[in-house]
Amino acid sequence: MYSPPILRPIGRWRCRAVTMIVAAAAMVALVLPLEAAAKQAVVLEIDGAIGPAIADYLVRELRAARPGEIGIIVLRMNTPGGLDTSMRMMISAILASPVPVATYVAPNGARAASAGTYIAYASEIAAMAPGTNIGAATPVQLGAIPVGRPNEPSGQKKDQDKEKSAEPADTETRKVVNDAVAYIRSLAELNGHNADWAVEAVRAAASLPASDALKLHVIDAIAADVPDLLRKIDGRTVTIAGQPKRLETAGLEIVTVAPDWRTELLAIITNPNVAFILMLIGVYGLIFEFLNPGSVAPGLIGAISLVVALYALNLLPINYAGAGLVLLGVGLMVAEAHIGAFGAIGIGGVVAFVIGSIMMFPSQVPEFELSPFAIAGAAAVTAALFLLVLSMLLRSRKAVVVTGKEALLGAEGEAVSWQGQQGRILVKGEIWSARAAGPLQPGTRVKVIDRDGLVLVVQPA
Repeated sequence: MYSPPILRPIGRWRCRAVTMIVAAAAMVALVLPLEAAAKQAVVLEIDGAIGPAIADYLVRELRAARPGEIGIIVLRMNTPGGLDTSMRMMISAILASPVPVATYVAPNGARAASAGTYIAYASEIAAMAPGTNIGAATPVQLGAIPVGRPNEPSGQKKDQDKEKSAEPADTETRKVVNDAVAYIRSLAELNGHNADWAVEAVRAAASLPASDALKLHVIDAIAADVPDLLRKIDGRTVTIAGQPKRLETAGLEIVTVAPDWRTELLAIITNPNVAFILMLIGVYGLIFEFLNPGSVAPGLIGAISLVVALYALNLLPINYAGAGLVLLGVGLMVAEAHIGAFGAIGIGGVVAFVIGSIMMFPSQVPEFELSPFAIAGAAAVTAALFLLVLSMLLRSRKAVVVTGKEALLGAEGEAVSWQGQQGRILVKGEIWSARAAGPLQPGTRVKVIDRDGLVLVVQPA
């Protein structure tokens, strides 16, 4: 088809415009992934015993993480261990996270003991700083269980014999240990870490320094700090939600998210000593309010303290029999103040209170045991209150009666009016009907010797 010459340049410009638009679109398509790749490396601090507060902090941050914004989450850990329930909650959140998680045992001198070992095995990347150690993953309530049968040469054992050797005698202990072994082995196989050493860490409380952990493939890297860790794990392939994912961590912006006020508050109230004291304040506050209705302040403080204490105790592993003994002890001491059994019930209450306090927190996890000083202090305060009530009761029994018939016997008064053997007298500021053996003159001093209903029997004083 013929085109006029004047239209040919217009067609060429139109083609150039289309070409430029296509090129611009291609550049945008290339730039957008680069911008999306400019993600962050979020660092979460786990310092101290693992409990409800740390678990809540980690779970919230992992759930809030978005793969499009965060390239990796680093758990900078230094822990002696913690509660099994909190540890499993954290591991579940790590396994469900759409963002890769790296556990980094740091700073120098830190450790990932007990629950920390399980968390490291659950993470896609496990790393340590120089001078740190990992292991001792035996359930803390059981202590270390030695590996190896007596009189058996160490070189003749097979892998399966290592796992089954030195089985605890009682069934309950075997169940706990075997459950822990199966759990950590499954975590090791999930992320390709050394499963045999993990079993040894559970059964024999084995522990390793960073260099040996790297040699045995317990961890993936040794790094001096977080930037060094991000450089060393860059390009590794991990499995996220069953799909392989290549890590691009070099050059990520490092953002540290420290525990917020909610975590700090939860850490305070889930301290067994604080929860125990709050429970006592709540119980005593409500008792005082019931005994003195309308006081308001004791009841309000007691109700708030008791609700907070119950929330904290719900998150902690407690022995409910021990908690029941504590409440029974308090109830017996309160009953002593009303019944007046001269200390028999109250002493039983103090004994129940102390025994219940010892039983209430059976956990042997560091920072989650009830301090003996807290028990002694609470028992001393409770016993002091009991002795105070008991002494007041004894004094009240010895005190002179100031009401009723007994209060009038022996009292002196004055005859106000009199006719024959009956009249009216003034005793203790009140006018009473009275009778006497003989007539009395008004103004005569009289003494009450008996009472017949509302009539006093008197005689001249």
